[in-house]
Amino acid sequence: SSPSRVLITGAAGQIAYSLIFLVARGELLGPNHPIILHLLDVPFCKEGLRGVELEVQDGAYPLVHSVVATTNVKEAFTGVDYALLVGAFPRKDGMERKDLLKTNAAIFKEQGAALSNYSSRNVKVVVVGNPANTNAKIAQVSAPNIPKENFSALTRLDHNRARSQIALHLNTSVSNVHNVIIWGNHSSTQYPDVSHAFVSGSNGKKTVVEAVNDNNYLQDTFITTIQQRGAAIIKARKLGSAASAAKAIVDHMHDWIFGTPEGEFVSMGVYSDGSYGIREGLIYSFPVTTKDGRYNIVQGLSISEFSRKKMDLTARELEEEKDAASEFIQSNQSRL
Repeated sequence: SSPSRVLITGAAGQIAYSLIFLVARGELLGPNHPIILHLLDVPFCKEGLRGVELEVQDGAYPLVHSVVATTNVKEAFTGVDYALLVGAFPRKDGMERKDLLKTNAAIFKEQGAALSNYSSRNVKVVVVGNPANTNAKIAQVSAPNIPKENFSALTRLDHNRARSQIALHLNTSVSNVHNVIIWGNHSSTQYPDVSHAFVSGSNGKKTVVEAVNDNNYLQDTFITTIQQRGAAIIKARKLGSAASAAKAIVDHMHDWIFGTPEGEFVSMGVYSDGSYGIREGLIYSFPVTTKDGRYNIVQGLSISEFSRKKMDLTARELEEEKDAASEFIQSNQSRL
C-alpha cells in the first residue's frame, strides 16, 4: 500500500521520544503499512530534532519510507493523513492558566489553519498538548476545510489509568477490565466512572461496582487517584508521563482507525453533539465505539445523581476555558 503521512508535533520532546518509535514499528497503522514520518518542532529545538531524525534512520525501520523533520509549519502539515499534536507551550511556575491558554491559542490557531490549508481533507487529529480539550477546540474552529468530527483530544491515558487501577485493586489482568469511562476535560476535574464497567474472568462477568464492593473507594480514592495521577508521576520522576502517554496516543488512534471490539467502548475527547446534556460544540470526553474510521458516542447509559454532578462540573470548566480562549482567537472566521 502507498505510505500514509503521520505528523508528530513537539517531536524533539519527551512524549514524542517514546511515540515516534512506536509509530515507526507499526503500532499505529499495523505491521504492513508503510509511513512517511513528519516531525515538527520549534526552531529552538532544531538540533534536538535532528538528533531524533538520525535515531529514526539508525533504527532501520522497514515501515519508515522517509522522514520529513522540520521547523516549518507548512512543510510539516502538507499532505498529512494523521496528525498527533503533542507539542504545546508548557505551564511554567507562576503562570496563570489564562496565560497558558493565550500562548497555546496562538499555536493551535496556526496549526488548525495549517491542517485546513495543507493536510488531507480526511486527516484525523488528536491533540495531546495541554489544555488538550480546549486546544483541540481552537484547532477545530481554525480549520474550516476539515470536518469537526476529525478533531479529538486525548483522554485515553486517563482511561488506561482507570482500567489499570481497577485491575490492581481486584488483583486481575487489565485485559479483564472493560468499559470504564472518562467524562469531560483532561484535567483534575475529569470524572473517571465505573458505573457501566465490568470485569470478565473464568467465573464469567461481574460489574466493577459488584466486584470491588466498596463505594467509598470507587467514589473517592479511585477518582482522585486518576485525577491526580499526572502530578504523582511528576513528583516521582521529576518529569511528566511520557511512555504511558505515547502508548495512549497509539491506542486512541489505532482504535479510531481500526475499530473497537464488539460490546466494548473507550474514552475520547470529541465534539459534543449535545449527548448527555453536554453543550454542543465542546470537546468533551465521552464513551465511544469506533468502526470504519468513525466514532459514535455511546447512547442511553443511565446517569446517577452523583455522576451528573461530576459530569457538569467538568463541563463548566471546559466552558470557562473556551470562553477565555475565545478572546484570544477571535477573527472574522473563527469564534469558539
